[in-house]
Amino acid sequence: MPKYTCSVCVFCGSRPGTAPGYVAAAQETGRMLAANGWRLVYGAGDVGLMGEVARATQGAGGETFGVIPVHLLGMEVGKRDLSTFVVTETMHERKKVMYMNSDAFVVLPGGAGTLDELFEIVTWRQIGLHDKPVFVVNTEGYWDPLIAMFDAVVAGGFAAPSLRDFITPVADIPALRAALAAALPAPATT
Repeated sequence: MPKYTCSVCVFCGSRPGTAPGYVAAAQETGRMLAANGWRLVYGAGDVGLMGEVARATQGAGGETFGVIPVHLLGMEVGKRDLSTFVVTETMHERKKVMYMNSDAFVVLPGGAGTLDELFEIVTWRQIGLHDKPVFVVNTEGYWDPLIAMFDAVVAGGFAAPSLRDFITPVADIPALRAALAAALPAPATT
């Protein structure tokens, strides 16, 4: 029987970024997931924010489920000491496996890969493939332009106002913990 109650997919950078708050938020996210009994699902890298969130989850005794495509094993330094380590053939397969094994999604700062993951999951929600919650952690205002872009897409007539509801911005990790606790099923009691 697993130790975790739900699985939370974290999309984040394979680099640490320039602001110290990004690394701190990734580490705090990992510790928070473990403390709440939520399994980390992520891209299986041991570099950047990905590595930080995974090591923090492991250090706090949490479960980890990593998924990496074979062509990124070297570049992202596949973290093989995870609870579960899956190697896929393609990026699309990676995202599908992460999606299938997650109850909610969290987006920390990151680059093009993080944006790709976010937009695919939001698009899948927009076309009715899922209704899993997506939380965007706006560490040091990093995602302000993204949030404004969602508003611009709606204002420009390219999406219904409901698009704004497909992501939930949160300011920090305590707010993320509260949002996840409200969105995820409560642990079963015996």
